[in-house]
Amino acid sequence: MSKRWLFKPIRTEYWRPSKDYLSAILKGVKGVVKEGDVIVISEKAISTAKGLIVDESKIQPTTSAHFIASFWMRVIWGYFLGYICHLKPKTLLRLRAYPKVEGAKHKQLALSYAGLLQALRHGSEGGIDVSNLPYSYACLPLPDPKGEAEKIGRYLEAKGIRGVSVMIVDTDMTYTIGSLHLSPRRTYIRNIHGFGGFLTYVLCRMVKARATATPLALWGSLLCSEEALRLAEAAHHIRGSGAGRTAWDASDRFSVGLTEISWSMLESIPHYPIVVCRPASSKKRG
Repeated sequence: MSKRWLFKPIRTEYWRPSKDYLSAILKGVKGVVKEGDVIVISEKAISTAKGLIVDESKIQPTTSAHFIASFWMRVIWGYFLGYICHLKPKTLLRLRAYPKVEGAKHKQLALSYAGLLQALRHGSEGGIDVSNLPYSYACLPLPDPKGEAEKIGRYLEAKGIRGVSVMIVDTDMTYTIGSLHLSPRRTYIRNIHGFGGFLTYVLCRMVKARATATPLALWGSLLCSEEALRLAEAAHHIRGSGAGRTAWDASDRFSVGLTEISWSMLESIPHYPIVVCRPASSKKRG
């Protein structure tokens, strides 16, 4: 029987670039965590705080990027792959109206940073994310999530918080088929296989594989892959999606254009980049 867990989301202010996120994590969990807890932290929040963002308005797209934005996204995803992958009707309509200019800039970033197999995805290309960011900014994934998890864990230890684990997660999905766990992007969790980009995504969506948020790296604990996936998915649902799950959702929420969302708009929304996960004791189960 799998272990029961208790979850507590930790609300913080929005982490802008140059934010001292280590101090923010310490402030959020101090007095809350206990030995044996797992602290789950959003990769996106850390990347933004570290300044791993790109202003896509300054990117000059190539012919390939224009083709992906204008034809591949609008036609292939909007009318064919979207159905095969069982995307929602609202998502299909959005893909058919995929922005040609801003979309080409975004796809050029994906091509340059993550390569073709990632750029051909309809979103979350190689971990690149534009949701919950202002203007034309895109957030890059952490180059070393394993090292980042250890850095946070060691920092907390030095501040007197010991016996806890740190897991960095991404809302991009990992797919499970039987006992096989596949992710379109690389992870550092044992037995979760990250490869293939667009091809892995399409295959797993076609067969309706079970989808969960992706644990990228874990420090201090020996959780099995299944347990890590459980915690990543639970934390994803508990923390919510901030201003919106996608840039389109945030645009609708604030009634502005895709590139007109401001820092102050995002700061007006509750943010929960940290979730504390605690094993439920046998006594509490009773």
